Amino acid sequence: MKKLIFSLTLSLICFFAANAQEYSSAIGLRLGYPSSVSFKHFINEQGAFELIAGTHSQSLYYRWVNLGVLYEHHAPISSVDGLQWYVGGGAGVYFWNYKGAKTNDYNTTSIGIMGTLGLDYKFDEIPLNLSIDWLPTLYLGDVYVNNFGGGYAGLSARYILN
Repeated sequence: MKKLIFSLTLSLICFFAANAQEYSSAIGLRLGYPSSVSFKHFINEQGAFELIAGTHSQSLYYRWVNLGVLYEHHAPISSVDGLQWYVGGGAGVYFWNYKGAKTNDYNTTSIGIMGTLGLDYKFDEIPLNLSIDWLPTLYLGDVYVNNFGGGYAGLSARYILN
């Protein structure tokens, strides 16, 4: 419920804010699997780094937290102003926790090699950026789940900072 209220508040602020400046940095929420905070910063016209920090809970007993960094190469889609597609990759660290009702607790840490493929849209009149992406992940090390995560989809809404 807190995430929903925060998301709605952030959306309202973005819709009533003044005109956006050039898009070089943005911060917001990545809704999906996992729910995350996302910070994106362009280092040049096509290249950006995205930092993500998220958490996911499968049940009352199983949860994980992740921290990751991605490099994304952007290319415009000329038929729609403000729309770009991007591809890239990066790495993350995952902290797994399982608290069994009748078994011993299980904690472990693993590294994930991530890919990314997505669409990024920047509104002209408001300081808002939306993106939708897919993050296929290969886990290395002692992992509670299968070694290949198959891919995690998400929708990000970010407030443009500059």
